[in-house]
Amino acid sequence: MDVTTYGLDVAKRVFQLYWVDTQTGEICNRQMSRAALIAFLTKRPPGRVALEACGSGHFWARRLRALGHDVVLLHAKFIRPFVQTNKTDAADARAIWTAAHQPGMRIVAAKTEHQQAILGLHRIRAQLVKFRTMQVHQLRGLLYEFGVVFKAGRQAGLAELQTRMAELQACVPGLLCEALQDLLRRITTLDGEIAGLEKRLRAVAQNDAACQALSEIPGIGGLTATALVATIGDAKAFQSGRELAAFLGLVPAQRGTGGKVRLGGISKRGDPYVRTLLIHGARAALFFAKDPGVWSENLRARRPVNVVIVAKANKMARTAWAILAHGRTYQKDYVSMKPAA
Repeated sequence: MDVTTYGLDVAKRVFQLYWVDTQTGEICNRQMSRAALIAFLTKRPPGRVALEACGSGHFWARRLRALGHDVVLLHAKFIRPFVQTNKTDAADARAIWTAAHQPGMRIVAAKTEHQQAILGLHRIRAQLVKFRTMQVHQLRGLLYEFGVVFKAGRQAGLAELQTRMAELQACVPGLLCEALQDLLRRITTLDGEIAGLEKRLRAVAQNDAACQALSEIPGIGGLTATALVATIGDAKAFQSGRELAAFLGLVPAQRGTGGKVRLGGISKRGDPYVRTLLIHGARAALFFAKDPGVWSENLRARRPVNVVIVAKANKMARTAWAILAHGRTYQKDYVSMKPAA
């Protein structure tokens, strides 16, 4: 008996389900509520449900798998070319069904609740860091209007600000000075909240074997390790380390015609947050490690420094995939061997 494939377009309250009946060949495209969708799929025999890897997509993947169905998550950019008419819920559900039948279609590994919780902590931290940066810039800009400047760097500038508080009160009008003191207290509060989130993430890294294994890679600490493990999900969903690097946008973008392929800058696809962590970690390993390694030194001798940093981040991502996919430990001088033909 053939397994029925369903194309599911999810939303908050309205869900669109598209499928072709394997017995009669009837084409069905129905709109359902949340409760009706669950009741319908509970009664149906186990099938293959394809949906977009969007908001709540991973939740629905876990929910539908609990009902006995095989769930496939597809990236939105692979679904959009199959929308034949105007973009509606019915057209999206049909496009998802069509994309799921394409040979070689790449899928997104469904994340567990724990992995999504870790990514949630990272998202909160990233927003707080961004807001803190905005507050510090605003503080510098307002004080600069009154001729007051500080050292470069957040920590150095704020430390100098504390020592020159009496000078600021003399230079800045009282009406504004009180507001700036409130702004400074807000920055201190943000520092505490960010430190608390980082403490939670470090605790997760210390209690997770995969994160501990990744932390052995130079340039990868607790933050990057937890973000990588949660973002990758199932490492075996990627066929190679290069595929993971491409997923993170760390490989050159390719343009070609007439049999000639040109390589450009990195594609910058995927999650910019994880890519940023890897690049910052690669920069730290390149400049501050006691032994950056022969590979890094040789590359740095002939290529610009930013190119070397991105190349090292690419290598870190590939190494992380090998460790997670094959259950290995980090070896500094490891040399991969191709299998004999």
